[in-house]
Amino acid sequence: MPESIKRRSLLKSSLGLLAVSPFLSGCEQPSQANKILVGVTTRPRMLDPRRATDALSSRVNRLLYRQLIDFNERSEPVPDLANWQVISNQHYRFTLDKPSVFKHGKTLDAHDVATTYQSLLDVSFGSPHRGPLKHIARIEVLNDQQVDFHLSEPDALFVGRLTLGILPKDLIESGHDFTAQPLGSGEAEFVEMNEQRLILRRPDQIELHFVVVKDAMVRVLKLQKGELDCLQNDLSPELVSYCEAQPDFEVTWQKGTSYSYIGFNFDDPLLSQSVLREAIAYTINRQQIIDAIFDGQARLAGGLLVPEHWAGNAALSGWPHNLEKARALIAQVDYPGKQEGKPLVLSYKTSSDPTRIRLATLYQAQLKRVGIDLKIQSYDWGTFYSDIVQGRFQMFGLAWVGIKSPDIFQYVFASDAIPPNGANRGRYRSDVADQLIQQAGQANSVAEQALVYQELQAHLQQTLPILPLWYENQYAVTQRHLQGYQLFADGRLDSLLWVQKKVG
Repeated sequence: MPESIKRRSLLKSSLGLLAVSPFLSGCEQPSQANKILVGVTTRPRMLDPRRATDALSSRVNRLLYRQLIDFNERSEPVPDLANWQVISNQHYRFTLDKPSVFKHGKTLDAHDVATTYQSLLDVSFGSPHRGPLKHIARIEVLNDQQVDFHLSEPDALFVGRLTLGILPKDLIESGHDFTAQPLGSGEAEFVEMNEQRLILRRPDQIELHFVVVKDAMVRVLKLQKGELDCLQNDLSPELVSYCEAQPDFEVTWQKGTSYSYIGFNFDDPLLSQSVLREAIAYTINRQQIIDAIFDGQARLAGGLLVPEHWAGNAALSGWPHNLEKARALIAQVDYPGKQEGKPLVLSYKTSSDPTRIRLATLYQAQLKRVGIDLKIQSYDWGTFYSDIVQGRFQMFGLAWVGIKSPDIFQYVFASDAIPPNGANRGRYRSDVADQLIQQAGQANSVAEQALVYQELQAHLQQTLPILPLWYENQYAVTQRHLQGYQLFADGRLDSLLWVQKKVG
């Protein structure tokens, strides 16, 4: 019996057993008309936008807070609360033009904007978002509607950095705990949170319940029993296929921006050899994996930024599959045991997520064709991530989620961004990349920046600090009575502010 059929058979059996479980059948009453129940793997960890770093917290904070600017489909900054004027390349003026009121009744004004960003810049506060805004030299409130930002040096990306949710000045100054009691001027209002769920309330009094269900199969079962209304991502491909076959479910898809890649350790004597990295790039059959694992719901990646991004490079699509070239390159690699005819042995670290392990086994099988023996090491997320940051790996697999600003290149590829100073986990060092990153930062216009970033991405594809794989699509599984659910490329949850349940 083929492996894929075995997995589907096991999945159906497991769901059948779960469906008759007396423990699960009494867990929760069916969804009510005034509640929308969203299944999540864990609760949001930080509802103070100045400290939030995980994806779910950032997406929930968008519902609770308003921000100065947002992004369009090309990841270009557009006004949210404010329009802006470039007085000079070190002086920006923002004018609030959309009335907004905090949930405790105070109208949001320029003083709230200034205090929010000043608190973030306070070193003692310890915000992880302080680094990209370090060039702010002074913030000046002109009146209730206008605030000026003065920079210590030019930064053509500055406007796109002002995505922080605005907090009220009076509560910041009184030491209010926004983590325990978030209070913003967004569409949603915080109600309560514990380890099992977060509850928000919309202006129409509909409650949004983010219900923690760690096991993916149990999430699907709860959706089937009416104990959840929707799920977004975080299911295995088999579970998504199962959901697509259910008459009461609707599965929707959207092109995504999440960038999957294989990382290499440049401090390793084997992977520092460009011929080995190139051989691996030619060997991995990315389209075959997309078709087998994701049922075609991904697209080949080249540059870190998707082609439709304003700084994306549409000419890049990664390395082609070519086993003949791969074998020729492997013959040039210097490795222990080569003279004795031993295989080239490499290790690959990944998380314990079942889909990531299956991907690793496919890489293992494909690399074996060119004489590489790939040893897979899987760990819980905390251990895995710690090893990657510390440089304890040869190869690893990860993804960048929701990338908007091209300052990601400084953070990930600059020679001076090796942890803990950044996310250059592979210890990549390239004078050309450093020069292009610096050149982009000093560009006088966005158009000039775009050309430099396109050149940089072409250089990165050629030198392979990481192997680009694919951009995974976003998907949502909803009950058919939920109407108006919309997916976004970056995974935001904004449509929860307007979806409705069809009653009866």
